[in-house]
Amino acid sequence: MAAQAAGNLPDESAHRSETPGPETIAKLRALEARLATLDRLMVAYSGGVDSAFLGATAHRVLGDRMLAVLADSPSLARRDMEQAIVFAQSLGLPLRVIQTEELSKPEYSRNDANRCFHCKTELFTGMEALRAEMGFFHIAYGMNADDTRDYRPGQRAAKEHEVLAPLAEAGMTKADVRILSRAAGYELWDRPAAPCLSSRVEYGRAVTREVLSQVEQAEESMRQLGFREFRVRHHGELARVEVARSEMPKALAMETLDAITAALRKAGYQYVTLDTAGFRSGSLNALLPADVLLRRGA
Repeated sequence: MAAQAAGNLPDESAHRSETPGPETIAKLRALEARLATLDRLMVAYSGGVDSAFLGATAHRVLGDRMLAVLADSPSLARRDMEQAIVFAQSLGLPLRVIQTEELSKPEYSRNDANRCFHCKTELFTGMEALRAEMGFFHIAYGMNADDTRDYRPGQRAAKEHEVLAPLAEAGMTKADVRILSRAAGYELWDRPAAPCLSSRVEYGRAVTREVLSQVEQAEESMRQLGFREFRVRHHGELARVEVARSEMPKALAMETLDAITAALRKAGYQYVTLDTAGFRSGSLNALLPADVLLRRGA
C-alpha cells in the first residue's frame, strides 16, 4: 500500500467507522503544531506503531531536520528490526542505527522491576551522545496518552533525560495513533504491540543473550503456526504461552497443541503450558507489589 501524508484522510476504500473523527483530527493538528516548534529533533524509533507514526509525522513536519534513531539491542527481535528499517526506508525517513549495551549492565540483566528504567537510560544516553555529535537539539519518544495508566519505569528515565513525549502532550491515545496511521496508508497501523524480548522474562530471572534468543525462536515458531497476537513468557524450563482470546479456539485444537509443544521444546523449553486467561499486555506486572505498581511512570 502506498504511503500517504499523515494528515490526509483515508480514501473511499477505508471503512468509514475507522476514519478520524474531529477530536482525533484536532489531536493531530496539536501534534503537528508541537513538532513544528522542535527544530532538529531526534525520535527514539523502534518500528512499533507509536514511534513509527511519531517519526513519520515529524518527518512530514520537519523534513530532514529530524532523525529516527533505532537501537540495535539484543532484546530487539531481528524481525522487528528488519520491519523498522523497511518502514523507515519506505517513507525516506532519515535513520541512524546505534548499538546499545544494556545487557552488559548488572542493574539491567538482574531483571528487577526497574529493568525498563535501565534500558531507557542506556538508549537516551546513547541518543544524547549522538545529539551532541550531529547538532540536534531535542529528543522525543513514542509514549502515548494511554501509557500513563500502566507501570512504565522507562518514563522516569525519559523525565530524567528531558525526553519529550509529543503524542501524549497532544492527548493522543493508542486508538488515535492506529486510526491516523491507517488513514495515512501505513500498513503497520494494526500491528500488534511488540515490546522488547526482555519483557517476556519473569522478574528476578536473569536476562541473558541465550534467554532472549530462546524467547525469540519460540515466538517466531508461534508466528509460523499462524498466531498473530501472543506472548511466550519465559519461566526457566517452562514456557507459558498467552494467546489472544479470539485465537484460543485454534490453539486448543489437539493438533495445534501438539505443534506448539513440539516447536517450543525445539526452542529449548522442557515444559509448555497454555495460559487459559489468554493474552494480556504486561501480565508479568501483576506479580509486582502494589507499592511498585502505584508508582506508574514515576
